[in-house]
Parts: sequence; C-alpha cells; structure tokens
Amino acid sequence: MQFSSFYKKTLIILLVSLFCFQTITAQKNKDDFWNNVRYGGGLGLNFGDGFFSGTIAPSAIYEFNHNFALGLGLNATFNNQKGLYKSNILGGSLISLFNVINEVQISAEYEQLHVNRRYDVHLNLADDNFWSPALYLGAGYRSGNVVFGIRYDLLYNENRSIYSDSWVPFVRFYF
Repeated sequence: MQFSSFYKKTLIILLVSLFCFQTITAQKNKDDFWNNVRYGGGLGLNFGDGFFSGTIAPSAIYEFNHNFALGLGLNATFNNQKGLYKSNILGGSLISLFNVINEVQISAEYEQLHVNRRYDVHLNLADDNFWSPALYLGAGYRSGNVVFGIRYDLLYNENRSIYSDSWVPFVRFYF
C-alpha cells in the first residue's frame, strides 16, 4: 500500500505535534502534569426497529493554560441493521481545543478510523474495509465541563465517511 503525499504530511505533522507536546510536558514537574490532564469523551447509543448503533469515544487532554489544550482520543463504534448491514469502526484522533472566551470553544481534530462494513442485501454479501480520515473544525458553547457545538469535516467524502453529512453536532465533556 502506497501512502499519498497528504497522508505523509499528516503523519509528519502528528509526530512533530506529539514530540513538541512531550517535550513541553517533560519540562514541567510531574505533579503539575497530572494536575492539568482532563479525561472525558463521548458515548452514543441509537436503536429501534431492527437497528442498533453504539459508540464509545474516550479521550484525554492536557490543558497548557486556561485557553489551550491538546490531547488524544479513541473511537469504537458498532452498527447493525438486522439483515442488511453491519459495521465495526475503530480508530483514534488528535484533538486541539482553544477557549476564545470562557463560554466559546473552537476546536480542530484529526481523526483516522478503520471501517469494516458488511452488506447483506438479498444475501448478496459484500465486504468493505477502508481507512476514513477526517479533519474537523468546530465551535461550541461551553458551560462548566460540557461543550455543545457543531463541527465541519474538511475531508468529507460522501462514499467513505461514517457520517451522512460533513456537518456533525457534538457534545464534549472533560473532568
């Protein structure tokens, strides 16, 4: 498998970001480091009339200061439409958050998910396995530990995205 130039550049940016993050945090006292780590993420559950979808998406961020945080997230999703469709989605993300003011948060998130889909339409089985990248820019209203907002996928591909639209609402929380 050959990586495109875009994926190579993305990988380099991720590695440099993680190196800078580690270098900055290594210079601080270890106690200070853990006092600035926040845990959270999201959960999703959807079901009805033969359909089930469940998602767990834990994440952790490091707050450099009151305005800026950087972190990592994981994503695991299972979908099943009885007799028609099943999918398993696993992956991770790099998250950056910026609080413009206390109530307004903007975010950028690079997500890479491996999608395994199986269609069972009329017993004519078809498998589909691929990587789905997403680069989200978002904005949200922050109240305490919870942020409600919307994000836009700059890399949205109608045939390869796990979402039906490039605009995705979100609820994010960190403790």
